[in-house]
Amino acid sequence: MAIRNIVKVGDSILTKKCRTVEKIDGRILTLLDDMAETLEKAGGVGLAAPQVGVLRRVVIIDVGDENGLIELINPEIISSSGEQTDAEGCLSYPGKFGEVTRPNVVTVRAADRDGNIREITGEGLLARAICHECDHLDGKMFMELVTRWLDDEEQ
Repeated sequence: MAIRNIVKVGDSILTKKCRTVEKIDGRILTLLDDMAETLEKAGGVGLAAPQVGVLRRVVIIDVGDENGLIELINPEIISSSGEQTDAEGCLSYPGKFGEVTRPNVVTVRAADRDGNIREITGEGLLARAICHECDHLDGKMFMELVTRWLDDEEQ
């Protein structure tokens, strides 16, 4: 495993749509492992492959709950409901936080590292993280959704 550099805002890779993972091979497994180590070191909640310079539909999330580390390959949000507005930030835009409205409950379908298709339903922070990371796969950044930037006291 290796810690990868996190791509920052301004790098064009963050605005590109990621390619579907056709085959889960050693390269994808190494990517997942490296992303997990990178996320842990960075202290974030989620990380998408383009944030480490790889245009593949791969996401990892760890909100610190009983789910532990969630690995999503080719994730697709299949349902959402409710609404929540809260502070959101991004490892690719360090130190900046803004209010973003997202669904309160989200169900995502994706493959795991063994190629098994599974569905995960998240609420609150997990729903927010799923939406945020899946947006990265389509070249969208949270800044596009910010309704109000937060100053240092509000973060």
